[in-house]
Amino acid sequence: MLARDPGLEVVALAAGRNAGLLAEQAALVRPELVILAEEAPGGELGDLPPGTRLEFGSRALEALAGRTDLDLLVVATGGMVSLRPVLAALAAGTIVATANKETLVAGGHLVMPEARRLAAARAAEDPRDPLADPLGWLRPIDSEHSAIWQCLVGEDSASVARLVLTASGGPFLDLPAEALATVTATAALRHPTWRMGAKITIDSATLANKGLEVIEAHWLYDVGFEAIDVVIHPQSIVHSAVLFVDGSLKAQLGTPDMRLPIQYALTHPDRHPSPAAAPDLVAAATLTFRAPDEARFPALRIAREAGRQGPWATAALIAADEVAVRRFLAGSLDFPGIPRLLEAAVAAHGTRAGAPCVDDLIALEAEVAAAFASGAVT
Repeated sequence: MLARDPGLEVVALAAGRNAGLLAEQAALVRPELVILAEEAPGGELGDLPPGTRLEFGSRALEALAGRTDLDLLVVATGGMVSLRPVLAALAAGTIVATANKETLVAGGHLVMPEARRLAAARAAEDPRDPLADPLGWLRPIDSEHSAIWQCLVGEDSASVARLVLTASGGPFLDLPAEALATVTATAALRHPTWRMGAKITIDSATLANKGLEVIEAHWLYDVGFEAIDVVIHPQSIVHSAVLFVDGSLKAQLGTPDMRLPIQYALTHPDRHPSPAAAPDLVAAATLTFRAPDEARFPALRIAREAGRQGPWATAALIAADEVAVRRFLAGSLDFPGIPRLLEAAVAAHGTRAGAPCVDDLIALEAEVAAAFASGAVT
């Protein structure tokens, strides 16, 4: 997508450990800088394009994000590693397009004030400027939040009654509750409509992913938890919707293809031609919706309760989810054990007083990981 659009120049690329793919992408877009969070074995990166330099580590990521000559930073990592770079970018006045849930789930109380500060400065100059809205500065890439964002463009926030997040329901939507204890990682990774990484695919199967999106919605759109609904929509055509005070329901529809929300975040407020196919409503034929079963999939309830408790609880939630999913994929935890670990982590750490800073959140992540990785809690 980036290589196809001549109006977009890639200044830098960063990755965690996938040196091979990073080298392929660097050859395609020829950035001035590539960064690996962890130093790669000798020769794994191969020859970089002329003029492209290589750096390593989290400090390099933060330094890149804090540069004042960037227009936009795209964040697509998982985990807390992106929190410092996101804050650095916003402090430097750089737009952030993010698919990283942890940034808002754990650090919404730190990130959103920065986005609002930047928006307020633009609004003082021109209230019609797209950057006079915090969502102009912190742009969601997740398909559900991109959908809500698109539904809200041009609308007065006072006219919003409720947000409606849709969920596919994952591969076990209709599986009997008693069978969930025996499902395998292989079965859980067979998502019915999306092709995603292992972590987010398992989170979709447990509905933990939707719980995290409820917390994100609370921060992104400044809406109370009581006004955020979740509905199961197995076809994944309606990506989310907004209900207004006059009873109108506005939804965004699209095929299950992440290229569309990514492109919208890059080109907002403009729309460009996209390689993603448009939805065919005649071929889709039927769109169905139902309420989520929080008794069978308690991760959604646990996440919503953690959101109401505050950032200590939500930080413990995401740290425990990382460990629980890893253990499930490795075979040391059954599928219902994932929400059990989430609930135990929130109960153990969610009642701490005060608002955590970045260092607090990172320390808590390590503490929860150490406590739950051993298998002592099942």
